[in-house]
Amino acid sequence: MIVVPILQMSGISKSFDANLVLDAVDFFVEAGEIHALLGENGAGKSTLLNIFAGVVERDAGTIVFDGTDYPHPTIQQMERAGVAFVHQELNVINDLTVSENIFFNHELRKPWGWLRRAEMIRQTRELFERLGVEIDPTTKVSELKTSQKQLLEICRALHADARLMILDEPTTALGNDEIDHLFGIVTSLRDQGTSFIFVSHKMPEIFRLADRYTVLRNGRLISTGSVADATPFAITCDMVGEEYAERQVYEPRELGEVVLELQHLTSDAFRDVNLAVRKGEIVALTGLAGSGASELLQAMFGAIPIHRGEVRVHGKSVNGAIGTLMRAGVGMLPTNRKENSVIPDTTLLENLYLAEHALTAKHPWISEKRELARYERLREALGIRAPGPGASILSLSGGNQQKVFVARWLNTDADILLLDNPTQGVDVGAKEELYSLIMTLAGEGTTIVLNTLEIPEIQKVSDRCVVLYSGEVVVVLDHDEINERDVMLYSTHAIHESEGSPDASEE
Repeated sequence: MIVVPILQMSGISKSFDANLVLDAVDFFVEAGEIHALLGENGAGKSTLLNIFAGVVERDAGTIVFDGTDYPHPTIQQMERAGVAFVHQELNVINDLTVSENIFFNHELRKPWGWLRRAEMIRQTRELFERLGVEIDPTTKVSELKTSQKQLLEICRALHADARLMILDEPTTALGNDEIDHLFGIVTSLRDQGTSFIFVSHKMPEIFRLADRYTVLRNGRLISTGSVADATPFAITCDMVGEEYAERQVYEPRELGEVVLELQHLTSDAFRDVNLAVRKGEIVALTGLAGSGASELLQAMFGAIPIHRGEVRVHGKSVNGAIGTLMRAGVGMLPTNRKENSVIPDTTLLENLYLAEHALTAKHPWISEKRELARYERLREALGIRAPGPGASILSLSGGNQQKVFVARWLNTDADILLLDNPTQGVDVGAKEELYSLIMTLAGEGTTIVLNTLEIPEIQKVSDRCVVLYSGEVVVVLDHDEINERDVMLYSTHAIHESEGSPDASEE
């Protein structure tokens, strides 16, 4: 039986100035399959997909979609043909309601031009009921959580009845339950004939969801085939271009005195949390969506209110505003780079010194010479790869952006770093660099508390793992006790607190 691909991209090449980004790449997607497009940041994935979607003009090659040749595809042409692109960076409109976002640019109107709002709300509600999404269509998007905004983007694409959907890192803002829900929707639509291009850096997701895969490296096609015939090790080797192993990053260290304490800390999302963290220690928080782990990290930084209890830094109570915590030497890398870290219309240097100048607002004059010297010192120390201090922050890869934001806090002399999902949306190689950076900083005496859902990440860097379930600390595991099975059992409450869990405080 001959299978005709729904998408055939042959010999695709593209250069930006003298930089060859794609070199005669072939890419094929069959009807009714989930095809994983893989590669490190800079491999050419985004350029290839943007060429297909009509965002970027190719230099050479052919594109045939659903039997039609597209010599010069445009965004409008590909949308009409049934292509929907769900970007990693959220493209929802915060000032509109949920239903208005679903129908954006495709509004239902009465003959005299007024919007048929009631009909749009009704159809949105029916769409959500069919997909099992619990979001009120009349809610303003600015009031939604990041994970709900991500689901809204996906629902908007589904509403367009796309024949092929491009999902670019769709799970970065989702919890485990939401990921399960999304994958159920995608699998069901695949079985009904919808095709998907799935971009992800997470090997477990690829092997759970995808039917076939294609790996790009440095703009060239490296491998393609059935996921069932591959292994995570083999695909990762193709991605990074050298033999890759799950090398040990963790190094035991001499820890100092207690520098961060939580005493009976209680808020809306968690309750009665006690924790003591020592100088140079790396403590990981984890738990399923709704566990309260991310909120606990935010409360440590003063970003959400505390109802009861106390945060102590270097022996002093610091309950209060973010500025109080910053002056005490605490810095935080929030989740969702685009919304909470990136200042898009500024340079790399300006992004770096932002926090330091927030602390020295009484002295508003900025010495370019001093800031450039600090930039060079931190760039070298953290291994930031960038064109220069005047480059746009958006010109950097995800991994290098994260390094800049870590440097932003080191520039304030922060000795306690709170990292919320620090490797979100970065590739395999960049993750390894960030793990090494975290371990190096801890070895130099920086105290680090991080929140992550990735258990291998916890195993690589943490001295202890604090598992939360429904706002309560269930167990604290030492480094040698951390394994995927036990962490998941505690995270899902399959092992109950009554069966024995140590107190989170340092003994």
